[in-house]
Amino acid sequence: MSATKANVKKDAKAKPAKKEPDKAMATVYIMGKAYRVPADATIMGAIEYAGYQIKRGAGCREGFCGACATVYRLPGDYKIYTGMACMTLVQDGMYLSQIPAIPAQRPVYDLSELKANVQTFQKLYPEIFRCVACNTCTKACPQELEVMDYIQAAKRGDVEKVMDLSFDCLSCGLCAIRCPAEIVHYNVGILGRRLFGRYLRKNSDHLDKRIAEVKDKKFDREYKEMMKMSKDELKKKYYARDNE
Repeated sequence: MSATKANVKKDAKAKPAKKEPDKAMATVYIMGKAYRVPADATIMGAIEYAGYQIKRGAGCREGFCGACATVYRLPGDYKIYTGMACMTLVQDGMYLSQIPAIPAQRPVYDLSELKANVQTFQKLYPEIFRCVACNTCTKACPQELEVMDYIQAAKRGDVEKVMDLSFDCLSCGLCAIRCPAEIVHYNVGILGRRLFGRYLRKNSDHLDKRIAEVKDKKFDREYKEMMKMSKDELKKKYYARDNE
């Protein structure tokens, strides 16, 4: 018997390959058109799976930059939901739309000429005093921050509270699009964090030491070595670093 016939005979006795279960799919509506996408996909993954090339509205893809703000509705639900496209999973029947940029004007100021008090907020962001405490800003926040509370803190001139409650803000702008008082909450938070850092923070001996080391060019040799490394070498060094 030839080797070919032997192989055929052996294959005939082999058990049939186990059929893999079909991957679960969901229907989502992107720009009003229905697409079948993997049910375990993020909104961003679903958009790309549907064939769209995302050129804007995507940055870190890990929930840090706030570039992929998205609003959506669900079947039989009157509410508008918000989330980051890179972190929010699709749901069957979801109608979604990305909002990659929220237009907002920000006052120009010299931080060294400001004071950490309520008058500064009143001068630069007088609209915060129109806040009606409806809490829609907090409900819209994908970071689950207490947005309304830090706006109330700004109205009291409590700079430290503004800093603390807004510290993890992504500046995605979803709070601003829901606000009936037209407040741009994330800009108020930025001002609070800057005022705290300039006037209220405690001095750090570790920071002062590191700044002195940088000024003394302690790390210049390592910088020059890294500038000569290839992309693969830099990636290897990056992922091998110690994380706290």
